[in-house]
Amino acid sequence: MRKFVDSIVAWGPGGLIVLAALDSAGIPIPAAVDALLMLLAAKAPEQAVLCAVLATIGSVAGSMFLFWLSQRGGEAYLARHTMGPRGAKARNWFQHYGLLTVFISAISPIPMPMKLFVISAGALGVRPLSFFVTVLGARVPRYAAMAYLGAHLGQEGAGAYLKAHAWHIGGILAALFAFCLLAIKVMDARREKMS
Repeated sequence: MRKFVDSIVAWGPGGLIVLAALDSAGIPIPAAVDALLMLLAAKAPEQAVLCAVLATIGSVAGSMFLFWLSQRGGEAYLARHTMGPRGAKARNWFQHYGLLTVFISAISPIPMPMKLFVISAGALGVRPLSFFVTVLGARVPRYAAMAYLGAHLGQEGAGAYLKAHAWHIGGILAALFAFCLLAIKVMDARREKMS
């Protein structure tokens, strides 16, 4: 696998689209997309925007592929992993708030189990357009930020920055999750009052 990833890295910006698609389609390549994006942006800052766009396209395409597969066979996977009353509760929660978990895991530079959320979204019948918009809305700022850090701090500086600010990033993501969850609950309450 290492040789394969190395050959993709050698492709430069074109390799980003392939690597991001494979990673998002369910082939685990931890942090490789972020690292390659920052490396390419550091080497050629004038191509940072192109690199961010290519990483986004690859990631969204891979996520849509995994989502599509999950629509066809994900229910069996979920049935095995969400049995019992706690599993039913988790499924009900995901059907209502699931895209929020997809968004937070997709925007986070801190590794999170996004693939499980993608499979759940596909298996539980989330609308494809809603899923697409959610992943795109998360990946654009994430990869734009990675490209910016790489172009301005270099690969090593960007990596050091992310490590030094991991707790801050985690806190911001937790606050964003809580804010969005509260907003959904407020909208639900308003809908109930109106009906």
